[in-house]
Amino acid sequence: MTTMERREAAEGKVRAAEDAVARLKEGFSGVGITLPSLRVDPVSCAGSDPTPLVELGRCNLDTALRLSMVLEAQGRAGHDR
Repeated sequence: MTTMERREAAEGKVRAAEDAVARLKEGFSGVGITLPSLRVDPVSCAGSDPTPLVELGRCNLDTALRLSMVLEAQGRAGHDR
């Protein structure tokens, strides 16, 4: 693999992680949840072969409880199908 191909592959991984973050933000927003720390972890994108991580971050207790309620509701909805 050439240097250019490696760079393009690395950029593709970072773009995929950025897209995942955008999709998560949109999904959480749709159910009234904001995770202020949601982002791509910049350290995981470093180097010539990055392995981007999505940082969900910290949230307050109210947000954690609302998130758990949404997930539980989705789980119940999945069992009703």
